Amino acid sequence: MVHRKKVLTPNKLLIPLVDKEEEEKVSSENADTTSTAASASTATSASISASAVNPLNRISTPTSTQYLGGVSSRPPNRPRNSYSRGSVNPKTIVRLHGSDVKEYKAEICQITIPIIETSEESLEELSDDDMLTEGELDTQQDEGLKVYDVTGKSKYKEACEMYGVVPISCFLRNMNSTELSMMHYGLGSQGTKAISVSLVTNTSITKLNLKDNWLEAEGAQAIAEMLKENCYITEIDLSDNQLGVEGARAITAMLVENVTLLKIVLSGNYFDDHAAEYLAKAIGSILKLQILNLSHNKIGNTLGEELGNALAENSGLHELNLSWNYLRGKACIAVADGLKDNFSLKVLDLSYNGFGNEGAKALGEALKVNNVLEQLNVSNNRISPEGAVWLSIGLRSNSTLTVLNMARNPMRSAGCYGILKAIKENPKSAIVSLDFSDIIVNEDFEDLFSEVKEQIPNLQVKHERNADQFKKARSKADPLTKLKEYMKENHLQLEHFFESFDTAETRCISVREFLEGLTNAKVPLNEVEQQKLIDVVDKEKNGEIYFSVLNEFLLNN
Repeated sequence: MVHRKKVLTPNKLLIPLVDKEEEEKVSSENADTTSTAASASTATSASISASAVNPLNRISTPTSTQYLGGVSSRPPNRPRNSYSRGSVNPKTIVRLHGSDVKEYKAEICQITIPIIETSEESLEELSDDDMLTEGELDTQQDEGLKVYDVTGKSKYKEACEMYGVVPISCFLRNMNSTELSMMHYGLGSQGTKAISVSLVTNTSITKLNLKDNWLEAEGAQAIAEMLKENCYITEIDLSDNQLGVEGARAITAMLVENVTLLKIVLSGNYFDDHAAEYLAKAIGSILKLQILNLSHNKIGNTLGEELGNALAENSGLHELNLSWNYLRGKACIAVADGLKDNFSLKVLDLSYNGFGNEGAKALGEALKVNNVLEQLNVSNNRISPEGAVWLSIGLRSNSTLTVLNMARNPMRSAGCYGILKAIKENPKSAIVSLDFSDIIVNEDFEDLFSEVKEQIPNLQVKHERNADQFKKARSKADPLTKLKEYMKENHLQLEHFFESFDTAETRCISVREFLEGLTNAKVPLNEVEQQKLIDVVDKEKNGEIYFSVLNEFLLNN
């Protein structure tokens, strides 16, 4: 490293060191100036000569008492040139009156700065510790020019190499999108870890779908850690991933810390009562989450009371789905009791449980005091006509519920009649939709409905006798309908039908294989209809058709 020589002045200011010959010249001139101070011309010549050697010596200070009003100032400490790291000496700024300007031009006072030799030690201290080399400066500039990877693509490729998995092209293509769907890709725990690493810094994706990827507990832990850091994802679907108890624990810990997630789907993950213990704690403490789906799990009666208490304490959820679980007896009563004290929940799905008459009675009591809930689904809950009457008691005073679904309950026409009569007797009722699907009603119900229709013109009631009125009109060329009718006529199950195409048993086939299978099976679809069908079932637009996607379309069709 090359050291630049510097010296210290008496007032500890750094100035550049002049050549030896120039030093001798300045010294001699200064001596002559001191001995002949009476001569103004000599002083002027010496000062100008000294200033020519070093610009920093060009400093003037008034010595006469006639120049009053000087303002002492110190310029900011900043380098004056490429080889100086100190400041200049203080000087006096002179304020001159009009009559004194000419006289002041004749007198130039100078100050001589003696030069002091310095040791090598002082030079080493300045050069080694206080000065940056050009290489260091270039390195800092290069670091500042690096572009920040907002998508995380480079990190994803590195993570794939580290975890020994193949990068997924669909993920790489869509990392700049706001919505990313990765359903049925078979990521597993290792593939999920690789994705999680890149999503920590991703700022584009706000909706993430990882349904049916066999994440298990290890993958759930990776996703949970990612969501603790990512502050852009607002919706995530982790359904059908076999997360289990340990997965529920990881997700619960994340929900308590995350402040941006608004919707999470956790259906079909084998959550039992042990998992529900963690989930109940999360429901009671989370504030930001608005939609929680826990359907198709194994949540039973053991923690029903804790679940009800959590529902009462929660103040952020707007929609809760507990359908297709094992809620019975005391658990149902606890959930209904929690609904009494909840003041944020607007949509509650309790379908396909075992509420029975006791649960219906508890729900009726909750509807008396709850003034927030807007939609309630208690279909397929073993509610008899007696239970329907108990539930109708709450409807006589409720003023917020707009949609009530009680389809496929064994409450017959008498139960439907009791519900409709309660609505008629409540002038503040907000009900606009009643669903009694698959329940046969009699003429008494029809007559009562005609009377209520005059009172509530926009009321819609669906039951067995008028079910055709609620069916959506379909095009004659609907390929899904034709495929479904073909399978029904030939007594085929979709799983067996799909297996005839899926010779490798991967539950995933290419579009070409699917078209060949339709042709070989002689499904009555022309080329246009086949293409329409492909456009519908190839949801990811990647040339592959999954059994689960096709099954979902046929069930909803």
